[in-house]
Amino acid sequence: MQNKITLIAASAYSTWATGQNVINLANDADPRTLALTGVQRVELNFPKFTDGRAFSQAFLLRRRLGFQGEIVATGDVLIDQLLQMQRSGFDAAVLRADQDIALAQRQLERFSGFYQGDAVTPAPLFAASGSSPLAPVDASSIEGVAA
Repeated sequence: MQNKITLIAASAYSTWATGQNVINLANDADPRTLALTGVQRVELNFPKFTDGRAFSQAFLLRRRLGFQGEIVATGDVLIDQLLQMQRSGFDAAVLRADQDIALAQRQLERFSGFYQGDAVTPAPLFAASGSSPLAPVDASSIEGVAA
């Protein structure tokens, strides 16, 4: 898979550096209102695992605003959310304290790629490979088919 998300244990997160170049964005805030010049990291919060607004925020930051810094998921982050976080543009996820990092890593390794585009790689898989499923096929090139 193209973009690997970094997994962080909840206990290790409090030691991360903070400062002027870090924005902790509430999940009900509009990222389009941010001044992103000089910002190195945006932390997006999941207050409950059922609240997915931070997915939309990450997508907006990556695709529409072109944010190149680090996007970190914090809060109620579960293993089940990691693949979608990765595809939405997150670089790192701080797992909830009861989540196992080894199991989370296995979840991320489950799929080698996706057919659809995402926030990081917008082109679908067929476009990246140079062939289209809608391209006309030369019948003479198919074995057993008379032209």
